[in-house]
Amino acid sequence: MQSLLRLLQAHRTVSKASSVQRDSIGFVLDDGRHVDVLRVRDPRARRIKLSVDERGARLSLPLRASLVAGERFLHEHRDWLALQLAAQGEHAGEGLLRGVTDALPLRGQDVPLRWTGGRALRIDIDADAGLSFAAPVTAGDAGMRRALRDFYEAQGRADVGRWLPGYLEDLPRAPRRIVFKRTSTQWGSLAPDGTLSLDLALVLARPSAFEYVLVHELCHLLHADHSRRFWREVEARFPAWRDERHYFHAEGRRLKARLRGLLAG
Repeated sequence: MQSLLRLLQAHRTVSKASSVQRDSIGFVLDDGRHVDVLRVRDPRARRIKLSVDERGARLSLPLRASLVAGERFLHEHRDWLALQLAAQGEHAGEGLLRGVTDALPLRGQDVPLRWTGGRALRIDIDADAGLSFAAPVTAGDAGMRRALRDFYEAQGRADVGRWLPGYLEDLPRAPRRIVFKRTSTQWGSLAPDGTLSLDLALVLARPSAFEYVLVHELCHLLHADHSRRFWREVEARFPAWRDERHYFHAEGRRLKARLRGLLAG
């Protein structure tokens, strides 16, 4: 009987997920600008919500809300939308341009970059000379962006490799594996199977902020929630965690936008 109930619950979960509907609607701001708003009808949504991130504007609607109500909500918040889009534009990242990009963000700094020729795409780092990007004449933009992403991931894994051993001694286990990916809001997450996911943009942040996120997620091996017990574990291992959280509030959007600009295509 319990197995049957689990199957029914799983079927309901799949049905709900599959009923999410997405489309794009055009909207004109007071200054005449035309913007596209992603409209999402989601059974999990409890109220109409308008949000803006580096991907653009998103209007979320619960199933019971009408399209007319959604458009009315959008018009009522047009001034807020314009302000948020303007702020997002200020954080927009520049793209990677061969021979033009002269610095790359890394560990809280803009590191000087020089371009060279070569047989294969390769990015090297030197403590004194900065970064060098070897790019064959035949290399395309997509290949250069892949090389940059691989470089950033290698740097992130090197940082984690330096910090992780110092925190494992009093943890019940190590993460099963560590993956880097680009996310819109989160900086890290720990899956039930022990997979630790980290935002690639952390490599652009100051090292102490990156280390805090790692500690935060490792503490979820002890407590899966954000209870007082969890924060006591974080405090014991990383007393300055509040400073890093403030740093992300101030710089997080800019960091994610810069990475998106460099790797977008």
